Amino acid sequence: MGVRDEQKQATRERVLEAARDLFNETGYEETTIRAIAERAGVSVGSVFTTFASKAEVLSHVMERRLGDLYAEFDRVLPFLRGSTADRLCSIFAIHYEFETRRVRLFLAHIAASYSPSNDPGVTPYGRNERLSDMLEQVLHDGVARGDVRGDLDLGLTVEVLKACYASNYRLAAARGAGAEEMSAAMDKQVALIAAGWTPRP
Repeated sequence: MGVRDEQKQATRERVLEAARDLFNETGYEETTIRAIAERAGVSVGSVFTTFASKAEVLSHVMERRLGDLYAEFDRVLPFLRGSTADRLCSIFAIHYEFETRRVRLFLAHIAASYSPSNDPGVTPYGRNERLSDMLEQVLHDGVARGDVRGDLDLGLTVEVLKACYASNYRLAAARGAGAEEMSAAMDKQVALIAAGWTPRP
């Protein structure tokens, strides 16, 4: 890597760290590219030569952050036990515990998924393939164990589970609920959904 490439990489790192902190401290809408540049100690032009938009900055912040989370899941998943519902509840509890450390950042990530003008470089919540694949694998394993119906539409069930997971962040936004309260709500939702996938006698 040449000197120029190293400088570009260093700028990128500073921008992502500054944006992560500002999105969490002041919120996504309130954070400007100028504020990110000032916090990172770079020019506004440097930000725009690295990222196409603020939404793309957020997307890359979350991509890196979630990369750390899913690396941990790669180690944890083989050791999950219990029913399919129990395993899913464990996965969501770990997510809530992780994301409530920077809850405003994750709220911004969810909000961006409803934007009609996302750039091609943006991966909003809902299009996270790692989460979808992980949930689908747990359901698939449940079919193999016999506690999930073989005719269940796995893709649709994953979408419903992700929608419930995201909707519980309204508790954090409205009244500052923590991971424990959101996990308890998700446990009830998973139990309700699981009643529909339980094999019929």
